[in-house]
Amino acid sequence: GESRLELQAFRDYGESWYRSRKGLESRFQPREPLARQPQVGASGGLLVSWLIPVHRHLGLSFEALCLAVNTLDRFLATTPVAADCFQLLGVTALLIACKQVEVHPPSVKQLLALCCDAFSRQQLCNLECIVLHKLGFSLAAPTVSFFLEHFTLVRLEAPGADAGEAADAGSLARGVAELSLADYAFTKYAPSLLAAGSLGLADRLLRHRSPLDLRVSGYREGLLRDCMAQLQLLVSLNGESLPLVLPPEVAQKCPWLRGGS
Repeated sequence: GESRLELQAFRDYGESWYRSRKGLESRFQPREPLARQPQVGASGGLLVSWLIPVHRHLGLSFEALCLAVNTLDRFLATTPVAADCFQLLGVTALLIACKQVEVHPPSVKQLLALCCDAFSRQQLCNLECIVLHKLGFSLAAPTVSFFLEHFTLVRLEAPGADAGEAADAGSLARGVAELSLADYAFTKYAPSLLAAGSLGLADRLLRHRSPLDLRVSGYREGLLRDCMAQLQLLVSLNGESLPLVLPPEVAQKCPWLRGGS
């Protein structure tokens, strides 16, 4: 019943939602978020790698994680941050994201406990105000999570769609996209391009007979091919860890991942 309602809402409003979110991508895309953070170095990717299991531990949505990373990256692009405040910035961005999309966002106490209570409630609240001010309260970024869902629904509406293949591709693509969040080499790709590339790669790796027609993304074949090649390299470098974030039934269809090959 829920799936039918979701598809009906997609039929009624999906195209307008897509056009609206697609039109906002360039406005919300971070540009070289670590360029102003020489004291941070590689810690940016390490912070996101830490936030990924944190969001899963708290039972948060992938949309919340994507919004948190976008908020984090856009703030880093505008404001130098001391290295010892980096973890505090991560949980602050997560709190801001959860307030937008989660029915029950985590409490400040929960988030501070994840930092081993190294920061105070007042420090988190102060940083939250600073982040909101710096970003001009402009928070509702289009995310790879939104576009993954949109392209999956487009696929399900196509004649002869295979719902099983669509579900498996969506799960694997979400895992691939999750990995890309922690790699700043992928900030050059728009979320809609990352979503299309992740789904295209998932279909290829799962050898699906009815893959998503990537022309629905509107991107040129060469650009899609480049994005998919970079994502495939990312998958090959994370062959041991990727199965851990996939549903068991999907991970079983990806035996080639376990050896990292």
